[in-house]
Amino acid sequence: MRIYMQTPPASGTLPRYYQLLLQEDLLGGWTLIKESGRADAGRRIKREHYPTREDAERALSKARDAQVMRGYRVVFVEGERAQGV
Repeated sequence: MRIYMQTPPASGTLPRYYQLLLQEDLLGGWTLIKESGRADAGRRIKREHYPTREDAERALSKARDAQVMRGYRVVFVEGERAQGV
């Protein structure tokens, strides 16, 4: 599952992006990858591990909601269960 968000472009600056990605690991756990930055600059990547998909999906939803409160807009969502996230 993947969620990609951006801030609206401001005068003279490129928009910032925030991407959330869920991946299953080889031991049955789940990793939430958070990537953020600007198109013209470096990026920041943070990984969080969760024992179940449900825990990872809750963390993904919480992270998405926090970024929406900061002014990011969801550009697209893809993957399994994308409608409910």
